Amino acid sequence: MASRSEKFARKFPEKKDEDPQKSEGTKNDEEEIIKFSPEEEAALIEESNTQKASANALFAKSEYREAIDSYDQALATCPNYLDYEIAVLKSNVSACHLKLEDWKEAVKSATEALDGLERLEKQNAEKVEKLSKEEEEEIEVVMSDATRERLSKIPVEKPEPEQKRLADIERIKAKALMRRAKARSEQGGWSVLQGAEEDYKILATMPNLSAADKRIVQQQLKALPPRTKAAQEKETGEMMDKLKQLGNGILKPFGLSTNNFQMVKDEKTGGYSMNFNQGA
Repeated sequence: MASRSEKFARKFPEKKDEDPQKSEGTKNDEEEIIKFSPEEEAALIEESNTQKASANALFAKSEYREAIDSYDQALATCPNYLDYEIAVLKSNVSACHLKLEDWKEAVKSATEALDGLERLEKQNAEKVEKLSKEEEEEIEVVMSDATRERLSKIPVEKPEPEQKRLADIERIKAKALMRRAKARSEQGGWSVLQGAEEDYKILATMPNLSAADKRIVQQQLKALPPRTKAAQEKETGEMMDKLKQLGNGILKPFGLSTNNFQMVKDEKTGGYSMNFNQGA
């Protein structure tokens, strides 16, 4: 059964009857987002926040599975176009999975949180670009290049509410990245460990980390590369063994095996050639 927010959140725009050939190019039109009225939205947010508070209390008591259920209820109530609020809840769900050592689900929830924050950052960038263009169009005074350059270097202060929201986004982004990086480093595997390294490299550039988090990031950036290399060698070796088994199965009817073939590297060109050894 759909939640209250899901019933009204999105719908596809109705299409009028038209030539099928002309409509072919419009099949991938974006969904139209239908938002609640301010009153409905406020009521849903309040209900969601109540569930979130209950989940936070359960987390504090180490009742992580129950906390996940409560966070899920908060997510079901929250309007699904509120990316920031949803990102906070998803990040908290990731924290629960970390405590339960369910690394895969922790990565999934943290990634969903980061995806929502990325959409917000994109929207903010587009908004700033639009405002800049509008301001430029309003300027009617002809300025010299030197004056224009001087003005461009003057920092423009953002309104206080906007500054706070941007700071909040960066704060939740850091939390979600720390949680995903931790889960990936515990989950293991070549590609997953590579992902953990990438997360920690991003975190190393973020100025809003605590001193404790900064130490963890630096420690992991030293510890992960050899682990990633070892996982790569292990998985490559396993893949080569499987290919060898497959090759032996194909060659066996001909009285041959992969041992009859030897790959020789040309040190000058870096290329490989194959030598055949009948007696192997």
